[in-house]
Amino acid sequence: MGARRKGRIIAFQSLYRYDLSRAPLEDLLDFSWIDPQKVKNNREEIFAFARLIIKGTVEHLEEIDRVIQGQLEHWDINRLSKVDLAIIRISTYALLYQKDIPPSVTIDEAVDIAKEFGSEESYRFINGVLDGIRKKYLK
Repeated sequence: MGARRKGRIIAFQSLYRYDLSRAPLEDLLDFSWIDPQKVKNNREEIFAFARLIIKGTVEHLEEIDRVIQGQLEHWDINRLSKVDLAIIRISTYALLYQKDIPPSVTIDEAVDIAKEFGSEESYRFINGVLDGIRKKYLK
């Protein structure tokens, strides 16, 4: 697994934690919840990439949630699975703000993470939401 994939997974897990506990940003960025041996065994670039995603997503959370809500027909963002929401949030941040990453890569990564951590149908739902955001905002 590549460094960026690992970083995205850590970012998704941190945003999941944020949604459950509203932990302060500093707590999300220190990765104290990860086994210290795993931190030691992984390259710093993984954590740097995760920090970038976490910080950017939290700082732009209001706009990101507005964009996501705009893609949910007859559905409220608060009804989404917390796992799905965390994946969609970090991916929406990437689509809107990480212009150096092709949208297809962002969506493919989100789908793969959803297949690993989400429910059986999560990846289809996430793909649809993110593709709608791509079409609306990245013309």
